Amino acid sequence: MTPKPPETPKAQGSQTTPESPESPRTELDARYSSALNPRPGAQDVTATDWDEVQHRLRAAEVFWITTVRPDGRLHVTPLIAAWHDGALHFSTGPGEQKAKNLAADAHCVLTTGNNSLSEGLDIVVEGMAERVTDPAQQNDVIAAFEEQYGDHVTAPEGVFHGFGDSIREGKDLLFAVAPGTAYGFGHDGQVFSHTRYTF
Repeated sequence: MTPKPPETPKAQGSQTTPESPESPRTELDARYSSALNPRPGAQDVTATDWDEVQHRLRAAEVFWITTVRPDGRLHVTPLIAAWHDGALHFSTGPGEQKAKNLAADAHCVLTTGNNSLSEGLDIVVEGMAERVTDPAQQNDVIAAFEEQYGDHVTAPEGVFHGFGDSIREGKDLLFAVAPGTAYGFGHDGQVFSHTRYTF
């Protein structure tokens, strides 16, 4: 009989939800949550459900992407992104710095959230950026952008008008980042939570 490999120890005070084919392993890390520093209303703090994270990703308008330059320096810039079919999607021109960085190293991080300490959910998605070149997939993602950003993309006076055609014509590159690991940092008054999602 083959011995079972040792289990990875969980963070002190962590809570883990069962895995399913549709959802990641979800773990509340109490070290960085209110659970170990109780405040009124914080004693029952729980992990943020992945469905809630996906809802926030679909509603967000501004994301920040971090890529790695060939010399190891980081490059951070804001962009728009759409959550579709289990991945965050974004586009960039082939001459943009992030496109050059991703050509050498596909690792990247996308973040979004709220700059208030008293409310919101900050989300970090870590993964590998992969080109989306199939025309049918591109059209599906473009539709997701149109749904998420509405007039910003679809209206003639919209700041991103022509976004879809630019991708279809190959003027802009379309990337998908399926999360390898993601984090949710919740803040609700004095109640804080830190949730890790492992895929």
